[in-house]
Amino acid sequence: MIEDINNLNDLKKIKENIDTEVTKYVVGWDHVLQSLLIGLFAGGHILLEGVPGTAKTYLAKIFSDCLSLSFRRIQSTPDLMPSDITGSHIFNTKNLEFDFIPGPIFANLVLVDEINRAPPKSQSALLECMQESQVTVDGKTSKLDEPFMIIATKNPIEFEGTFPLPVAQLDRFMSRLIMNYPPHKAWVEILNNKNERGETVNIDPIVKPKALISGRNLVRNVEVKKDALEFIVDLVSQTRIMNQISLGASPTASVALLNASKGYAAVVEGRDNVTVEDVKAIAFDVLNHRMIVKSDQYSSTSEEDTSDLSSIKTIINESIES
Repeated sequence: MIEDINNLNDLKKIKENIDTEVTKYVVGWDHVLQSLLIGLFAGGHILLEGVPGTAKTYLAKIFSDCLSLSFRRIQSTPDLMPSDITGSHIFNTKNLEFDFIPGPIFANLVLVDEINRAPPKSQSALLECMQESQVTVDGKTSKLDEPFMIIATKNPIEFEGTFPLPVAQLDRFMSRLIMNYPPHKAWVEILNNKNERGETVNIDPIVKPKALISGRNLVRNVEVKKDALEFIVDLVSQTRIMNQISLGASPTASVALLNASKGYAAVVEGRDNVTVEDVKAIAFDVLNHRMIVKSDQYSSTSEEDTSDLSSIKTIINESIES
């Protein structure tokens, strides 16, 4: 097990080891796994979206098994209460005082399964946790342990029993990753693995929490060249002035794009500096859930649509080229 990360070579070794372990059980999602690693080391939260049965929850659980972190799962339901997430004070009859019982959010890695099945009031309980890594219950604020990361799964909004995620909630996620059905070759390999291993999962943790914190510090100190900074500002600004967009990316989006670009440069490319190409490579994942497309330009299904990914991808590409 890796105990510390001192340089980019250590970071690369962790990526390779996690890739090897995860792909023993989940195949066809290399890009998603790469983005989870970027989020882990760049300090971002990740939203996995796709129809049921595409291994969103399974991938998140396998990923967590590779890390020696405390792990909790929140299963979202329409009757989920905010206190079911954050915890609550329970009266102790022995000392006649209220004791705080921490909720599942008090873990290093939290899986919020089917987040859009939780009612808006419960969704809002995650906002402070995701933005400030802290929880306030009954006026008392408690810091969450570092490293802290949320991986949420989401089914498309057209499925019954779901609630739309508000813009403020979506903005807290560094990236939204779309998990469609796997290609034929990967599908065959999935069935072969299930046939040989069944449901047995046996993964040894690869890295210690201390190393993950060191890795985050390493990524945080990645140099960003001036042309890359200017490109980020220009790209995000472009989404707010295009006629096809009714709501463009916010300043928070530019910060997320900056951090994700640092993670991409360090984790994927093994470099200690960010280039414009790094920003381009990660732009769609970071921006696709932060824009609302005008339906009269690209879609006839609704007034405004955030799920028209092909349209959003076209717009982002146009912004990159302009």
